[in-house]
Amino acid sequence: MEQQTEKKAVTLKTLTKSSVWDVQENDIFRMWDGVEKDAELRDNPRHIIDIIRSAFMIEEVANDSPVIKEKLEKQGYKVGVVRIDDNKKMTLAIKKRPIMRVTDLTYENIRHITAAKLIEVLDRNFGGGWDSLSQSIKDIIESGFDISTTTLPKDRLHKKGGLYEKKVADGFEVLEVAKGLWVEAIFAKTKPEAEKPKMKFSSYDSEGEEDEDADVEIEDTYNKPDEDDVEIEDPDDDDITEDNYSTMMDLGSGDPDEEAEGLADYGEE
Repeated sequence: MEQQTEKKAVTLKTLTKSSVWDVQENDIFRMWDGVEKDAELRDNPRHIIDIIRSAFMIEEVANDSPVIKEKLEKQGYKVGVVRIDDNKKMTLAIKKRPIMRVTDLTYENIRHITAAKLIEVLDRNFGGGWDSLSQSIKDIIESGFDISTTTLPKDRLHKKGGLYEKKVADGFEVLEVAKGLWVEAIFAKTKPEAEKPKMKFSSYDSEGEEDEDADVEIEDTYNKPDEDDVEIEDPDDDDITEDNYSTMMDLGSGDPDEEAEGLADYGEE
């Protein structure tokens, strides 16, 4: 229900090269009805067309005769008239770009297809398995899907309780690619979109009272000693004897002549 609401809220002004994959041909014509009321869109229709063109094939129809219109509709196009301003109209033929090959996949459309559709696209293009794809195509696919593969002998792939059975039970779609007596299984599952972390900070209103939404308490521990710190007491002079007195300064225990020579070298530097 939430996704449907988001789609209904999309307008030509908020349309992007990603969200345009969520709409259909009729939606484009419907949204265009409001263009003449928006000066920004009305003055720059080519910008709108460029965004639409990323997901749709668009033909500007110079001759909108019934014969031409029927020919375009047989090819899967929707034909309609859009108004640029009060004095100018344009007839457009629009058709959603099909995703048939792996080269049709982009970062903009990868999250607008299902795992079943991805398997269909891979099946239509496969020959050498997952490793036959270029790294750039793999990166696009893996930005929207969890992918894993395994290669096993035919008689072991569907072994009860094995990886294949577990992956299917977990909601993965599977493509099997024959490799002689072995089979490579490619598992694909839609990757959940990562939510951006939200941070809350303490804030105060104009009267100096803390905002009730601020739920983070910061304790000042700058001058607080650590629990592991041990307090060292100054020694009592009466307790110091010749046996227990020591100093942290190393006064040296070597030959005095050698030490003097070393100091002389240091002075020369």
